[in-house]
Amino acid sequence: MNLPNKLTVLRIVITPLFLLFFLAPDWISAMTLPGTIIVWLLYLLIESSDVLDGYIARKYNLVSDLGKVLDPFADVLSRITYFICFTAAGIMPVVILAVLLYREFSITFLRMVLIRKGVAMAASVWGKLKAVTYAIAGVLGLVTVSAFRLNLFSSYLHLFERVTLAVFIMAAVASVASFITYLKAAVPVLRDSFQE
Repeated sequence: MNLPNKLTVLRIVITPLFLLFFLAPDWISAMTLPGTIIVWLLYLLIESSDVLDGYIARKYNLVSDLGKVLDPFADVLSRITYFICFTAAGIMPVVILAVLLYREFSITFLRMVLIRKGVAMAASVWGKLKAVTYAIAGVLGLVTVSAFRLNLFSSYLHLFERVTLAVFIMAAVASVASFITYLKAAVPVLRDSFQE
């Protein structure tokens, strides 16, 4: 297993720890400050490993078939974990979480069908916008939860919540738009698959 794939596996392993330490303050009040610090460190480690594995794979020509499967899986696992945490914290509405989950599961299904047909799904503008809004939503969600838990910026907390909610909505819209784009590209292949 090459270095980029090891970094991707590390991201997969760390993601459940993010969930555990995010929820820890709800179970043990003494974990509020240490749990918040650890969650931020894990978040930075997850996101930096995501950037590094792709950079190293491309720069040193270490792109592999395993990496092409592992990397999107690690991305979905980590981002969905963030959003589940934000829903549990009460800052992301369940309906937005549902839209994001349905989109990710549907894209995974589309990718599996297309891979069987030897077709690669190219990234679209909407897909890239979705990735950007997911990243911004992750940071804003953590800032909002951290500010609430540590009683920081209390006079601005409602503003944080509104801005974060707006970004969550933007992420949901971008995710649906990117799914529609992928679906349009996949329709001919899907039609052939269902006729077999």
